[in-house]
Parts: sequence; C-alpha cells; structure tokens
Amino acid sequence: MKSLLARSLRTDSTSAAPLALRLALGSVFIGHGAQKLFGWWGGNGFQATAQFFENNLGLKPGVLHAALAGGGEFFGGILIVLGLLTRLAAAQAAIIMAVAIWTVHRSAFFAPAGMEFPLTLMLVAVALVLTGGGALSLDAHLAKSSTIAARR
Repeated sequence: MKSLLARSLRTDSTSAAPLALRLALGSVFIGHGAQKLFGWWGGNGFQATAQFFENNLGLKPGVLHAALAGGGEFFGGILIVLGLLTRLAAAQAAIIMAVAIWTVHRSAFFAPAGMEFPLTLMLVAVALVLTGGGALSLDAHLAKSSTIAARR
C-alpha cells in the first residue's frame, strides 16, 4: 500500500499542461493572499481584512478566518506555483473559492461583484486536484526520486 505522502505527490499527467494552470492559479492566489495579509498591491492588510470578515460577512472570529483565507491563498499559491503538494494546495484553494462565492459573490454571476472569477479559479483548482502538478512539478520530481530510491 502506498504511503499517504506518495499518493499526495503522485501526478497522473506526463504532460507539462498543468504548469500553465499552476502558474495562473498560484500567481493570482499569491497576490490575493498578500493583499489580505500584508496590504500589498492595493490590499487592506490583515487587521482590515479580519474586521471586514467579521463585520460584513459574519465570519467570526474574523482574525481566524482572515488568517485561513490569506494564509491559504498566499502559502497555498506558492505551493501551487512550485507544484509541491499540488493536490492538497489546490483542494484548499477550491474550498477558499467556494466560501468566497457563498459569502460574497452569490448574488450575481458577472463582475464586478459576481462569481465568475472565483468560480473560474475554483474550477482551475479542481482540475489540478484531479491531474496533480504535471511533469514539470516538484511533486513529479519527488515521486520520481522516491521511486528510484525504492528500487535500490
């Protein structure tokens, strides 16, 4: 029976195609997480995000939800770009987008306040959960290295 780590690192694709999905999704998530956590790129920073979550969205405690959303986006985005623990990082990205759709964007489909963008991000994340990081990922490299080491 394969270990949990080996199954998490496994990538079904020998294709480099997931790289494009990883770079797009991961970059957007890094940016959005940095806005929430650090106030970069026009973001409001951690305290303002926590207050918004608690006062406007009813997500209490706001500090916990801001840390989960901002940290999940920022650090998960880094993992997705690297293709490291891709399935896990993409799954949490999909969950974050599902929560965003439910709490903020469910009243409309199209921008500026609609769900089209977070829904697209969620579906890209689901695609990465299904495919893994692809041939050009750290997951593939680590899986290949562990297979070679196991044969010795």
